[in-house]
Amino acid sequence: MNPVGAISVSIGMNQFFCLLSLTFLFLIQPAETTAQSGTARTQLENFSRGLETLQARFEQQVISNDGSVQAGSSGTVWLSRPHLFRWEYGGDFPELVVADGRNIWIYDEMLEQVTVRDQSQLAVNSPLMLLTDPSQLDEQFEVRELGDTGELDLLELRARDQESEFERILLGLKDDRLEMMVMEDAFGLRTELQFVAIQRNPGLAPELFIFEPPESADIIGDPRRNPADQ
Repeated sequence: MNPVGAISVSIGMNQFFCLLSLTFLFLIQPAETTAQSGTARTQLENFSRGLETLQARFEQQVISNDGSVQAGSSGTVWLSRPHLFRWEYGGDFPELVVADGRNIWIYDEMLEQVTVRDQSQLAVNSPLMLLTDPSQLDEQFEVRELGDTGELDLLELRARDQESEFERILLGLKDDRLEMMVMEDAFGLRTELQFVAIQRNPGLAPELFIFEPPESADIIGDPRRNPADQ
């Protein structure tokens, strides 16, 4: 299996938000150590412990059930615990996603369109809720060690809830770093990400997590305002 992609991507809105939620969960939230922890899970716990900020480049593919690549892209992600993140997608269809703690802003540069969603509402009934109680990992997923590929130690998560966006999530870890994530839905669609050039706890400028819509852009949705500004 090769999780690396290098062409442009356009992901469905729900899939993209779930992807953000899961990535944010596994990269930022310290996991609770269990007696049954194996090699991959222990590495995930070690990487999460003491993690406050993160910067990494990523490559992504969306693959159909017949094995054909539907879309692909690459870019950079910045995360700051507990609620801030920024994803920049490059390629022919550049897209920017910024979570500022109140709203998630999605800017489609080609369409000159900004979609804004209440960040707190997106957490409802999503894997992001695990941020408040990481002990629920085993309650919501069947967690299983799959051994190693020669390069990565693999951890499999299978959703216990049949209504979950993804049926199966595969994490690949090496040297206490999450380097690969694969998500499969009920229709056989697979989203594969590989993280490279990972920087742990870098100093990040606050401006990374602030988004001001361009004057020429159409805005869909109503941003949640800071009470102090109202």
